[in-house]
Amino acid sequence: MTGEFPFTPTSRHWADLSGPALTALLTERSIAVVPIGAIEHHGPHLPLRTDALVAETIATAAVARVASAGIDAWVLPTISYAKSDEHHWAPGTIWLEGTTVLDQLVDIGRSIAMTPAKTVVFVNGHGGNVMLLGWANRELRRRFGLRTFSMPATAGGAGDGIDGRPDEKGQGIHGGFSETSLVMHLAPHLVAPDMPARNVPEHIAGLTHIGFNRKPVMFGWTSDDFGPEGVIGDATGANAAHGKELYDRGVDFVCEALAEIDGFVFG
Repeated sequence: MTGEFPFTPTSRHWADLSGPALTALLTERSIAVVPIGAIEHHGPHLPLRTDALVAETIATAAVARVASAGIDAWVLPTISYAKSDEHHWAPGTIWLEGTTVLDQLVDIGRSIAMTPAKTVVFVNGHGGNVMLLGWANRELRRRFGLRTFSMPATAGGAGDGIDGRPDEKGQGIHGGFSETSLVMHLAPHLVAPDMPARNVPEHIAGLTHIGFNRKPVMFGWTSDDFGPEGVIGDATGANAAHGKELYDRGVDFVCEALAEIDGFVFG
């Protein structure tokens, strides 16, 4: 089927359209946005789908906004099962081997390449996926000629001890202040009323090179290395108002990134 399709879609969800409708509506400028998260342990207070929830909610809102501004972006179903082996010990975590995740991303890219769309963007809600997404970007570029990008769903960081926020010493990476606040905003009914105790590995925070959040020396770890609850951070004081700020910043960031991607050229 070619030419104009006889209706204007009301949804920017890729999977809401029929195959012929999608083929008729997409062009080489179309952007396929793929949220990716995880189903993994987030302490006793947050849902297992925290990362998938964040990625899907922010990606969907960003696609709707940029589409209204004329960017032809479409959001695909969220990839929820991913590389979460740092939480392998915790019941409820559903994780895949890294090679399995990579194969899945390549297969998804190959399928997108069969449509007119030539740009794929992964919006990621889980830190364990970051290196795999970098690998997948190049695989999809090399194998199928796609323009490929990946980005975090949020621009939040560890609590900094300012304006009532806890000081997580740069170590608030999992189930801490920011992540808990974000879920309090997105899905308050899924957050348990009792927060876990502060669990910040301050001995690591004092190191110059080894650590989390962009320190240059990475190390192998599982979340139970830091205690039996699997939380790395300080959820005490988390609140929905801060979560809304993080959400708004995340949507703004993804929208700005999609605008740059829309105009991106090589050379």
